[in-house]
Amino acid sequence: MRCSVRRLLYTGIIVSAAIARLHAGESSIKTQWVEYTSGADTVKAFLAKPDMEGPFPAVILIHEWYGLNEWIQDNAKEFAQRGYTALAIDLYRGKVATSSDEAHELMRGLPEDRVVKDLRAAFNVLRERDDVYPDRIGTIGWCMGGGYALAAATAVEGLAAAVVCYGRILSEPEEIKKITCPVLGIFGEKDRGIPAASVKTFERQAQQLDKNVRVAVYPNAGHAFMNPNNKGGYNEQTAAAAWQRIFAFFDSKLQPKK
Repeated sequence: MRCSVRRLLYTGIIVSAAIARLHAGESSIKTQWVEYTSGADTVKAFLAKPDMEGPFPAVILIHEWYGLNEWIQDNAKEFAQRGYTALAIDLYRGKVATSSDEAHELMRGLPEDRVVKDLRAAFNVLRERDDVYPDRIGTIGWCMGGGYALAAATAVEGLAAAVVCYGRILSEPEEIKKITCPVLGIFGEKDRGIPAASVKTFERQAQQLDKNVRVAVYPNAGHAFMNPNNKGGYNEQTAAAAWQRIFAFFDSKLQPKK
């Protein structure tokens, strides 16, 4: 028993040191395209992980209406650099939009029940990996994906945290009651599609129902302000502040306590 305890303590020290090196940008990561089964479908996903032994906490990334493009893949790599196993899933089955009109068509044709099924399957895939803590899996999404990240917080049993970046919110108390994990919302004050007042109302309703929901509304920021490809609305300084808040949230909810 004493040997086992010493071994566990030693392993914990090694993993903590590895995470520290990752945070300092001193370690490399591994990336690969993987596939997993969701019902009768095969779903493609981009996996990024620390290039060392785990286990690590994990994050499921849910893309915007444009699809699983390079920006989402870059975000997965950043999570891996910070000590997470990151799985960016492809809800569009290989399609990536190059214009807002095409993105709107793809989003409109996406079955919502299939998305929830894909998210549950992705969660189960991560939970079964040897390099993942099964009880430390979160999710993050942007725009369309942000709404689905909140949906995951109500529908994926065992999810430990969710970040909603300017995604669709909930308004009905019966739906808000279904939230089962801590939620962080990231929104822009000038988002015309998701008014700041509605966001604050959602936060207030959730807290009245004893849900761990906090939102941050950034002034002078509109929709998709975190995406550098949004030439008319990207705000580098505000995006950096949002990322800092997001990583602090995930670290507090998913990283093992030192």
